[in-house]
Amino acid sequence: MSYQNIIDRFVRYAKINTRSDESCADQIPSTERQVVFLKDLAEELKGLGLSDVAYHSDDSYVTALLPSNDPDHTYPVIAFFAHVDTADFNAENIQPQVVKDYDGGVIPLGNSSYSLDPEVFPSLKNYLGQTLITTDGTTLLGADDKAGLVEIIEAALYLMAHPEIKHGDIKLAFGPDEEIGMGATRFNVERLAADFAYTMDGGPLGELQYETFNGASAQLHFSGKNVHPGTAKDQMINALQVAMDFHAALPEEARPEKTEGREGFYHLLSLSGTVEEAEAAYIIRDHDREAFEAKKDKILSLEKDFNNHFDQEVVKVDLADQYYNMGSILAEDMRPVHLAEKAFEAVGIEAEIEAVRGGTDGSILTYRGLPTPNIFAGGENMHGRYEYVSVQTMEKAIQVILAIVSLAKDYDQLSKEV
Repeated sequence: MSYQNIIDRFVRYAKINTRSDESCADQIPSTERQVVFLKDLAEELKGLGLSDVAYHSDDSYVTALLPSNDPDHTYPVIAFFAHVDTADFNAENIQPQVVKDYDGGVIPLGNSSYSLDPEVFPSLKNYLGQTLITTDGTTLLGADDKAGLVEIIEAALYLMAHPEIKHGDIKLAFGPDEEIGMGATRFNVERLAADFAYTMDGGPLGELQYETFNGASAQLHFSGKNVHPGTAKDQMINALQVAMDFHAALPEEARPEKTEGREGFYHLLSLSGTVEEAEAAYIIRDHDREAFEAKKDKILSLEKDFNNHFDQEVVKVDLADQYYNMGSILAEDMRPVHLAEKAFEAVGIEAEIEAVRGGTDGSILTYRGLPTPNIFAGGENMHGRYEYVSVQTMEKAIQVILAIVSLAKDYDQLSKEV
């Protein structure tokens, strides 16, 4: 496979603004620019020769088929997923820059005042001599997840050009709104008709993930009573102060900046308002389901306590589960994970299996009946101006896909055990 083809396809996709928008999460998808990109992608896949290509207006996914070329063996039907939307950082006028044969030094980001410095970002030291694609310092890059999109398409093209690599039916699925947690909730799993899947949506080389956080969102509304501060004693209820007191009542050690590994947290995303009314938004995360439920109960308990203290409703909490730890489902049948491990080994990669301090579309898909571990796509420093990706890592991800589909004929011989 050609590095230049990988670069050209990635840069072409990356330049297109496909940012999702949480404020429009009730729309499918949340932004019209994703529709345009996905419909264009469907036409491109048809032109490349893939079968059964379709854009589905009910969930805004593009799906395609690479048919089996080995009627003599029974294979599971495997799907590969990538999302096309990018995160909530500037995505207008993205200008990727290609750095060949990285020498280990500081990389200026375009004409901006920003740079990638290995003293600040030690991960750069892993990429000496490689080709990196970075931002120009004014936008994100979108390797999350256009790197995964490129890898899946390039793997499919390689298989089409090399029929000597025998495989079963391979499904491709590209969708919207992963960054706002909505895309996979709407995906038509039954229509895809796959046995299991992989999201190509991880970070650096070697990541293989089958455990995620359990995730919930909490929207809090605080009601106050605004009177003149000169006569406020025993009368004023300052909604902003109530919001601050509420936050202070949560465990200080359970904040993202104070946790690591499997430790969960409450993350205050936003706080705004006036004396009269205030709004706060949180996300709640924990790998352990019981601890996750306890964190949600803590929020609801504080709501009750504050309302009892003021003898009126000063706090209203709206809690919503977002996704669950897919590890509890995959533990019942670990063959998709073991197959990926064998593929990693076949291409000379040591699998780094860690619980994700986050979630993926695979979390939702797994709970909806499609077991879906997550595999590295190569991005580093994702969701901001310092994002970059290694072309060599993207090539390795393509090799992993090829190894998975070719090794799948022995799927039934793999152990289901953890």
